[in-house]
Amino acid sequence: MATLSIQERKRLRQIGHALNPVVMLGDKGLTDSVVEELNRALHDHELIKIKIAGEDREARAALITEIANTAEAEVVQTIGKIALLYKKAAKQNPKLSNLVRHAHLSN
Repeated sequence: MATLSIQERKRLRQIGHALNPVVMLGDKGLTDSVVEELNRALHDHELIKIKIAGEDREARAALITEIANTAEAEVVQTIGKIALLYKKAAKQNPKLSNLVRHAHLSN
């Protein structure tokens, strides 16, 4: 997977600022149903926020890395318990893609 340029990251962070977390991870971590929901959300929206419970910073960081690897997504930004993930859709859905819906933010 190609890494994002600084400009791309900046644009994705601008778009991500307006988003709410769509996937919440609790104590059970990365279950099959969470992976399924994560993949669906990334496929539909391309750019999503996830929220991870837990106070251990290293454990959260490890879980975010595991999530990104499992979903083959790029971690754009992590702030506290929130991570912003990006995965380019094979075929963009203009009604669902956060990149299309918030394209005006990049202008």
